[in-house]
Amino acid sequence: MSGAGEIENPEGPHPGSSGPSATPHKRRQRYPGRNPRRFSDKYKELKPEQYPETIGKVLAGGKTVAGTHRPIMVAEILEALDPRPGETAVDCTLGYGGHACEILARITPGGRLIGLDADPLELPRTVERIRSLGFGPESFSALRQNFAGLPRALAEAGAPDGADLLLADLGVSSMQLDRPERGFSVKLEGPLDMRMNPARGLSAAQLLQRSKPDELAALLIENSEEPHAGTLASLLAGRQFETTVQLAAAVRGALSSRPSEEVTLSVRRVFQALRIAVNDEFGALETLLRHLPACLRPGGRVAVLTFHSGEDRRVKHAFAQAVRSGLFSQASREVIRPGPGERRANPRSLSAKLRWARRAERKD
Repeated sequence: MSGAGEIENPEGPHPGSSGPSATPHKRRQRYPGRNPRRFSDKYKELKPEQYPETIGKVLAGGKTVAGTHRPIMVAEILEALDPRPGETAVDCTLGYGGHACEILARITPGGRLIGLDADPLELPRTVERIRSLGFGPESFSALRQNFAGLPRALAEAGAPDGADLLLADLGVSSMQLDRPERGFSVKLEGPLDMRMNPARGLSAAQLLQRSKPDELAALLIENSEEPHAGTLASLLAGRQFETTVQLAAAVRGALSSRPSEEVTLSVRRVFQALRIAVNDEFGALETLLRHLPACLRPGGRVAVLTFHSGEDRRVKHAFAQAVRSGLFSQASREVIRPGPGERRANPRSLSAKLRWARRAERKD
């Protein structure tokens, strides 16, 4: 009998084989259904270079290819940062490398980009991807580090006097959302984790189990402006949830009398609030913003892409304060949003907000 996924050759061994011991022919792999739900079954999207037709259909349908990330507001970011050959750039949230590759193409020859990312699972894949495009160590280096440690990262990378341009694309990337084992998605069952670095800190499950109702309610309000924070906190705090699906079901059960659209939004807000807390995203952002002026060379440019009102508010206030103090010569007066074409083509860009600033020409 042939093994699983194999078929016997009724006509005997293939020409040139060494007889009955030759490796049996394998069936061509097929999707389990038209659109497989499990990430591990999306083998075409996991190897996009081998299946360009499938990838083209996914993109044409306004969706993001599983396990990848579509860079948002590329043209607007490039206009704000104005990268030039020979300059030093920092991508504080390297992610899939989409923005980094666009910047690298404009600062070479002679320039270099330093990429930071705290995710130990995705960073090696991104480095390999960027290297395959021809960007060697002289033009691109990467550090596994949170952007809160930006001054130390610059020193380690040999740029203690700062960068000419800096980008911070905040929030979670599609690579984390699409991998169930990371525990970020409300749709895919996986362990309730949500840590960018799974080896550090408390998981979302542990945070919930150790929380008291008043603490959890405050967290839901601060991190996601959840209108049902009190109700949800009283039912979720102190409980043990093993998976993302269990938590989502508990939220839906607690709000079963509310309209389905309202409940769906609350599920997303609960997941967002826990993710922000687990990774201390607001604390890391505030630290970055404090260090930012000193990490830019005179005339240096910075662009920050946010996806939450709490993030945008912090960036707006920090930039305004730096302008008043003379550290920044100018900053964007209004928030910049994706154009209608990008919003249609990439729904994950809907909540994106971009702000930019420029370092004063002289350091005080």
